[in-house]
Amino acid sequence: MSNEKYLHIIYAVIDEINEQLDKNQRLEKSRDTVLVGQSGKLDSLGMVNFIVGLEQKVEEETGKEISLADQMLNMGNDSPFRTVEWLAQYLSSIVEE
Repeated sequence: MSNEKYLHIIYAVIDEINEQLDKNQRLEKSRDTVLVGQSGKLDSLGMVNFIVGLEQKVEEETGKEISLADQMLNMGNDSPFRTVEWLAQYLSSIVEE
């Protein structure tokens, strides 16, 4: 499955999360959207909701169960949640292995 497929999965989860957020807190559907860090718009509860939604959507679309909770603790420069693009690449690597 290509990174494009994972981008579409992530964008679908962003749509779901955005329905719960105020207009000024909504995430942009872009490869460069920052998910965590100083310019990230999700608080800790928002990030948990995003991760749970993403795990469910990946399973629906690929049939594979994944766990991203461990990666939530990794919020440094090598975090897969830095940007949407990084996350799509990370998903591709763990689902396709």
